[in-house]
Order: sequence, then structure tokens, then C-alpha cells
Amino acid sequence: MSLSRPVGGPDAILERLAALHPQRIDLSLDRVHRLLAALDHPELRLPPVIHVAGTNGKGSTIAFLRAALEAAGKRVHVYTSPHLVRFNERIRLAGALVSDEALSDALDQVETANAGQPITLFEITTAAAFVLFAQVPADVLLLEVGLGGRLDATNVVDAPLASVITPLSIDHVDFLGPTLELIAAEKAGIIKRRAPVIVAAQPDEALEVIERAAARKLAPVFARGQQWTVHEEAGRLVYSDEAGLLDLPRPRLMGAHQIDNAGLSVATLRALPQLGVTAAAIEDGLRAADWPARLQRLAPGPLTARAPGDVEVWLDGGHNAAGGAALANALAELEERYARPLVMIVGMLGSKDVSSFLAPFAGLAREVIAVPVPGEHKGLSPEEVAAAAAALGMSGSVARDVGAALDGLASFPLVPPPRVLIAGSLYLAGAVLQENGTALL
Repeated sequence: MSLSRPVGGPDAILERLAALHPQRIDLSLDRVHRLLAALDHPELRLPPVIHVAGTNGKGSTIAFLRAALEAAGKRVHVYTSPHLVRFNERIRLAGALVSDEALSDALDQVETANAGQPITLFEITTAAAFVLFAQVPADVLLLEVGLGGRLDATNVVDAPLASVITPLSIDHVDFLGPTLELIAAEKAGIIKRRAPVIVAAQPDEALEVIERAAARKLAPVFARGQQWTVHEEAGRLVYSDEAGLLDLPRPRLMGAHQIDNAGLSVATLRALPQLGVTAAAIEDGLRAADWPARLQRLAPGPLTARAPGDVEVWLDGGHNAAGGAALANALAELEERYARPLVMIVGMLGSKDVSSFLAPFAGLAREVIAVPVPGEHKGLSPEEVAAAAAALGMSGSVARDVGAALDGLASFPLVPPPRVLIAGSLYLAGAVLQENGTALL
């Protein structure tokens, strides 16, 4: 095969590109800078960028931002990862997911420009996204960091409109370090000179690192609890900053943690008055924002049909300690509204701390059914997940897959019918959506 004449649709091209580097993750900016130079620097022709880093809540925060910006009549590009079912989900061009044809063309272009040199899949596909974003006019690009920040392939944007840092917690310690201070330093690497930094609630040690990094770049900081606040009151979202108070609808996305994510998006838009997003557009955005596999109640489909009648089936991609705590709080809130026994179906990658994820559910979940993560992912065995549940005093069992776990619910004498939460991995969530035939628009 000649690299000067790449062939195949997006899946075939992605498979070729994945073979260009032996490691899936290898944080560096050298390779992506080289490739972008060969592509005549599309990163210099992007729409104004809002760059988003953090451990949890990046996707939901971007969903709120996108919905409000679009309600204000803006054309919005979006770059997020990972995808759930199709790679196209990662790239949204002026409101629509990238087509197979456009994606293939961009991947062909970067494959040719790269000329077979070592580069990670995330780096080369980020370059392809920049090619697309530079070609299609838009008012704003919402750009999500893949991993970390300082050495992430997205961190080639020198002058963003703003940098946004969502809540930080311990995760990806092999790449970012074992302490919150080290993780915060990596995330703060996206802060650029004089560009405002909007910061979610953080542990003190993380916030101190972020504030020091911002001071070095003369970047104004808008931190929750200092420059802005948000809370829920009487079923409404109440936001306040120096410009005044907003009484807003509760977000469409469920869970108390979505109040925090929504507040961060509002703070970002208020810190960027040049975008002209009104309070009315923000209200519309909170009502409209959608983000799959974030405490999503699954619609009827081939997979949910395998559960006994009247069983609720929920899906979330949460997979770390902070994600587990947020999910447990949200499920406890559901329990207060309408009590049902909770059964968890959990599959996790080997790089995750399963005990920290499950611990918040001790005393809340009646049963943990462990399943493998489908596909070629280095997942924990179901036996390891079930053993971790047992060590926390939870009842644990195993099943060969999610469908079998749902089949097995018929043997649980639970009254009323249980509420089922499938969680532990975005890869698992994607497989569930695909098997259930749930559309992603």
C-alpha cells in the first residue's frame, strides 16, 4: 500500500493509523507539532477556542456550553473523547456529527502528511479534527483535553478564549502522577497568557496549583466559591457572580453533580461577555443539554427487553472514585423520590481502582453483578470486580455479559422491581448503547 494513496473508509483508516505507534498513550507535543506543520498549521485557523480539562464532568460541561451557545444562535464545533459507539461522535462540525465522507477525507489527508512516522492514534486524529475545524466556519470551538493537559495533543492552541478546569480527582496516576498537586499541574498546563481560567470546585491543594499557574500567565481566575457560586434551591439552579444573580431551571441532566457542571458552564459564558450569550439562551441550554451515558435511563430496546418487566435500566460511564461518589449521590436522590432496590452491573478497566469506585455504593446497592468490558480492552475480570464488592461487604456475583446479567434478574426476589445501574467504563457504556440500538445524534 502506498502512503501517497490512502484507501478505505474511516474504520479502515483508523485501524491503519492505530498501528503507527506501539503505545496507545504517549504524552508529548513533538509529534503533533511536526504533523501540524506538515498540514500547514490548521491549529492557527481555528474558530475561537474554549479549552476544557479536568478529571470529571468535562463532557457534561461541554454539553451545557454547546446547548447555550446554540440557543444563542452560534455555530459551534465540538471535540470530545472517547466515543461511545462511532468515532464520528468525537467531532461535531457546526452542530452536526462529522460525516463518514468528511472524516475519511481528513484522515486520508493526515495519513499522507504523516508519511508513516510514529504518532499515537489520538494525536493523528486530533490533527484530522483540526483540519476539519479549520475548513468549516464556526463561532466557537469547544475543545476537550484527551488526557492531562500540558502534554495533551489538543494543547497546541496558543490563544484560547478561555481555559476551563472541571473537578479534579485521582485518576490516570501512571501518566499524571499519584497526587492531586501533580495532577493539577498537568491540567493547569492548558492555561494560556491572559486568557481567563474558569475553575470548578477543587480541593485546596489543587486550587493552589491552578492559581499559581494562572498567576504566572497573568490569566484572570474565576473560581467557584470565590468569583462565582451555584446551588440548587426549590428545584431551581441559583447562580451568582459579581454581575448578579441568575434564577435558572434545573438542568435536564440528572444528579447533583450536574448542578456543578451547569454552574461551571454558566460561569464560563459569563466570563466571556463578547460571546453575547443571554440569560434566556442559558436557560434554554440547561433545558436542552443532553450527554449520552451520563445517568441516562435507557429506552426500550433489544438489551433492556431482557430485563424482567418494570425494571428500570440506567447507564453511566463513571469509573473513578469521584465519579462513583457522584453516581451514588444521584441514585440516593432517586431512591428518595421513588424507592426501588438498586442492582449494579459493573465492568471496569484494569487501570481503574474498582474499590474506590464501588465504596460509595456500600449500603445502597443490593447486588453487584460483575461483567467483562467488551472488546480489546484491558479490563478487570468479573471475578476481580465481584471480589472487590465482597471486600466492601456487598453481595457480588458474575455474569458473562450485560445481557446475561439482565436475564439473571429474574432470579432475584426483589420487590418492587429493581433499579439497575450499568456503570464502570465508557467502553462498556458504548457497547450497551450499541446493543440496545440507542441512537446517538
